[in-house]
Amino acid sequence: MSEKFERLLSILKGMQSAVLAFSGGVDSTFILKAVKESGIQSLAVTAYSETMPESEFRFAEDMAKFIGVNHRVIKTDEMSNPDFVRNPKDRCFYCKDELFSKLLNIAKAEGYKYVIDGSNSDDLSDWRPGRQAALKHSVRSPLVEAGLSKDEIRKLSKAMGLPTWSKPASPCLSSRFPYGEAITRDALKRVEMSEEFLKGLGFGELRVRNHNDTARIELKAEEIDRLFNKELRESITNELKKIGFKYVTIDLEGFRSGKLNS
Repeated sequence: MSEKFERLLSILKGMQSAVLAFSGGVDSTFILKAVKESGIQSLAVTAYSETMPESEFRFAEDMAKFIGVNHRVIKTDEMSNPDFVRNPKDRCFYCKDELFSKLLNIAKAEGYKYVIDGSNSDDLSDWRPGRQAALKHSVRSPLVEAGLSKDEIRKLSKAMGLPTWSKPASPCLSSRFPYGEAITRDALKRVEMSEEFLKGLGFGELRVRNHNDTARIELKAEEIDRLFNKELRESITNELKKIGFKYVTIDLEGFRSGKLNS
């Protein structure tokens, strides 16, 4: 096992006990496995709300069972926060602020010394307002402390037999809305249903960006050619209109994670 992983285990053992914000993604699953191996007292907590796709929630439950840890689901209600709903550039701060507040309450009530998250060293160079919420609540990021990057985490996850090693990034559904466009429950569900439909057609990593009543579909560049098939294109258009979009467009630049941050 790598020197950095040994460093991670040492960091976790030094904590003695922790509550982990667990989403079921690449990073949080990897650190959950490390927490399990460290032997410390721990609780993995998954926050469920309208901004989390149902499929991702079920996947998180499956991963917690796969690793064999104490797991709890809590409800967060960022959609009741007008600062979140208006969708400013620091939108993620308000979501994480609520999450970490609730995790800290659990930790204090049940005797856990720390709250930890799955941020990695690459996150320090990206636009991550959620990091400010973590700093506000003194949430620790052991992957950052151990100096582990996303690529290293994927490689170690593969070596450890974690099915998440090749899992695409899946940020919350609110990331499909351009900053400044208000987020609604109906629009979140519309985006979720559209993305699930496209995945059911065999498309890989993708996003359906919500621009008021227009869907802008981002596919991997190599998959865009599939849409030259008239029947497939019409099927997608009809289904997304049935779901609630008025217009359906394709982004010819293709998929790029975080494109709305540009």
